[in-house]
Amino acid sequence: MKPIKAYRNPEFINSKEARALRILAEYLEPKSRLEAENVEDTIVFFGSARIAKGSTWYEAARSLAFRVTQWSKGLDPVAQRRFVVCTGGGPGIMEAANRGASEAHGRNVGLSISLPREEGVNTHVTRELAFHFHYFFMRKFWLAYMAKAVVVFPGGYGTLDELFEILTLVQTKRMTKPMPIVLFGTEYWREVIDFDALVRHGTIAAEDVNLVHRTDSVDEAYDWLIRQLTEQALGKPGPML
Repeated sequence: MKPIKAYRNPEFINSKEARALRILAEYLEPKSRLEAENVEDTIVFFGSARIAKGSTWYEAARSLAFRVTQWSKGLDPVAQRRFVVCTGGGPGIMEAANRGASEAHGRNVGLSISLPREEGVNTHVTRELAFHFHYFFMRKFWLAYMAKAVVVFPGGYGTLDELFEILTLVQTKRMTKPMPIVLFGTEYWREVIDFDALVRHGTIAAEDVNLVHRTDSVDEAYDWLIRQLTEQALGKPGPML
């Protein structure tokens, strides 16, 4: 009987000894596909998978993604695809953003994750840019690495985890690129995160509160994002983390 090559042996590939290979695969395979699709960087939308279709926040995410996609498509058509809408690929706010980008006839990215209650990638993600991860930290790497701006809608543990990871990278200057961050839904975020209390207790600096821009307006979010991206990212190289 002919021996099986190691990389063709499912028992080995799925073993703990091959974990490093699986992690590397979740870096190299997305990298290969993103390069093939000429995606240079992204605008990432975070938010709850539980937000209902047709709700105010759902429609706001959909509208904002539509508008930034129209804007990005109007940039140099011979260059790589810039500021592509990217989400975690699931339902709720993620679906809304992917849907808005798709309705603007733009490519968009979905970075889904294996969960006990499997939802799969929503139907609005561009087929060639639909990714499925096993490791949360590799998924979060790609969310942060390609991003040139982040829009955070109301969400739960996952959204908070993603928001605070980005904030930590920016605050500690481990992320060297400018990172505009929009918190959409001012009353929600005022209740859920008391940034002023963190300042009062001395656990963050007063200027750290200004790392985010708060709004309830799609128009304001769009205008602020486009201004930041035009000033800080246009003409600059791709991912820098």
